[in-house]
Amino acid sequence: MSTPHTIPLAVLVDWLHRFRDAVVEKRDWLTELDSAIGDADHGANMARGMTAAVEKVEQTTPAAADELFKTVGMTLVSTVGGASGPLYGTLFLRIGASLGPVTEVEPAALAAGLHAGLEGVVARGKAEAGDKTLFDAIAPALDALDAALAEGRSAAEATAAAATAAAAGRDATIDLVARKGRASYLGERSAGHMDPGSASATLLFDTLAAAVAG
Repeated sequence: MSTPHTIPLAVLVDWLHRFRDAVVEKRDWLTELDSAIGDADHGANMARGMTAAVEKVEQTTPAAADELFKTVGMTLVSTVGGASGPLYGTLFLRIGASLGPVTEVEPAALAAGLHAGLEGVVARGKAEAGDKTLFDAIAPALDALDAALAEGRSAAEATAAAATAAAAGRDATIDLVARKGRASYLGERSAGHMDPGSASATLLFDTLAAAVAG
């Protein structure tokens, strides 16, 4: 049964547009973060990938949530090098598979889709809490999202709580020693730098909250 809090497909499309805009705007910052502990290409890769993904969405006009996220995921996998393309591509593919062929999404279903996405990221990247990766922003965001929805809060309130928790998780990566990816080669020297993947993941939740709030 539809409720006033159901999230329509148009809002999900808006989310992806906003995420594209955010990674394009923050491209230099994300690359700067990555230059300290990675390949200095995260910002460029994410901006190029999301620009291509949104162009594909505009060309194909997906009619349901599964099509939308499959289009984005497949485009990211095929256009983005490094780790971010496969990881974000898998995230979106799993979200789409979880949501299915719907045009309206209950907040709990969106949360389940995001959990499925994170499981895909873990399966592909083998990351866990404290590894200094995008997991460290996404996992606390989903915990906060789940808690807010369990308290009966609106989709706007719950996604705002998720964005706040993602930012806290992102900031906590500064003190961590990387255990995954190129940053792990630096060992102790990776501490003192924010993880770029957690920074882009926080943009994902910031833009979700903004899209849901309208």
